[in-house]
Amino acid sequence: MIKRFWIVWVTLAVIITGDQVTKHIIDTNLTLHESRTVIPGLFSITYIRNPGAAFGFLADTSPPFRSLFFLAVTMGAVGLIVYYLKTQPIDDSLMTLSLSLILAGALGNLVDRVRFGEVIDFLDFYIGSAHWPAFNVADSSISVGAFLLFLSLVRGKGKTAVSHDG
Repeated sequence: MIKRFWIVWVTLAVIITGDQVTKHIIDTNLTLHESRTVIPGLFSITYIRNPGAAFGFLADTSPPFRSLFFLAVTMGAVGLIVYYLKTQPIDDSLMTLSLSLILAGALGNLVDRVRFGEVIDFLDFYIGSAHWPAFNVADSSISVGAFLLFLSLVRGKGKTAVSHDG
């Protein structure tokens, strides 16, 4: 239980702080849509404001609906993750880390939605003119957390299967 507590709180502190600090740096040092090449033909820092979710999901809906929707979805996800972490006997550090990463990313983007009504994105990967949608530290945390959750579930599946022969 103590180990899980530390994994959760350290992950939350590192990710949310890193996310908000990097977004603050972008917001104060670049103008909206300004781009600075880091690796030509592959990676730039590009200041974007995303009113939607991943890949611009719901970006064209009315701002009040969008705000309420994302607030409700985020709070629901946060509530479920916190409930699961508190009530389930998770002895799996990978499961705890994965849920902590997802939780931290959700909270990092929630801070932006509450402050600005949209999320600051800035990591811009591309090859030639083909761009991956810009993202941020919180998005990365959610993606890595989801991948680790998948690994934890796949790994745990073999461990939990018990055969009872009569």
